[in-house]
Amino acid sequence: MYQLLTDSAVDLPYQLLADNNVKFVSMHVTIGSSEYTDDLEHHFNLTNFYQKISQGIMPSTTQINIGQFIEFFKPYVKANIPILYLGFSSGLSGTFNNAQQAKKMLVHAYPNAQIYLVDSLAACCGEGLMLLDAIDRQNSGMKIDELANWLINNRLHYRQWFTVDDLNYLYHGGRVSRTSAAVGSLLQIKPVMDVDTRGHLRPVKKVRSRRRSLEALAANTVKELENKYDPRILIATSADDKAARIVRNHIYKLVPNAQILLEHIGPTIASHTGLGLSLIHISEPTRPEPIS
Repeated sequence: MYQLLTDSAVDLPYQLLADNNVKFVSMHVTIGSSEYTDDLEHHFNLTNFYQKISQGIMPSTTQINIGQFIEFFKPYVKANIPILYLGFSSGLSGTFNNAQQAKKMLVHAYPNAQIYLVDSLAACCGEGLMLLDAIDRQNSGMKIDELANWLINNRLHYRQWFTVDDLNYLYHGGRVSRTSAAVGSLLQIKPVMDVDTRGHLRPVKKVRSRRRSLEALAANTVKELENKYDPRILIATSADDKAARIVRNHIYKLVPNAQILLEHIGPTIASHTGLGLSLIHISEPTRPEPIS
């Protein structure tokens, strides 16, 4: 048996991970002079966090450092339990690189350690959707090395679409220039973005108004779902449940067999996007058969 691990950027419910025996390591968020732990709403009050963002507060985040990863991995290594860590995109954070450095140090100290690291090249429920598929495959009997290879070979089959309502957060995070943020806000321009093959956010379209940005998310998703059987989709939102339902209902009208889950964008990602909507789907939604 082996242990599945991830980080809090996965943005799935705490109880879902607990029920499936998936352990996670937490990112940290700073608001003013106070630091908070992103623990998937186990104790962290996400509603209060959204309220602070709506008031214009700009939080900052701290990546998981090497020492945290060593302490996170070490109990399993010492117990000779193989581990598979599915991590936050290396294109968005230095966190995964720190996990790699921690692995090197642990393998040096424990040569027989079995540590598999998979860069999701995703975040939020893009990473979360990959984790759900990993859980399915672990439960079906897939071996740890096979699962690690499957995740690496299939991670680019996941498509992720994003839009935000406040360009100032993208400016604060270095995603757009000050001028683009100012002009875009004045003209009510909403970017539609995806994640490229290196795990970086990439603008693909600019539209006027929130409504059109939501329509673009739904249209892009429906187009990608052509000829797909029983697709599983995650829609995540930060304080805009109405928008999430609008997109979900539009997709259901055209793809009634879709399995659509609604989740919340956690503080790590919302710190850099502000309030808005993120939509993620898989382009190869096959489910594993039990291994006899």
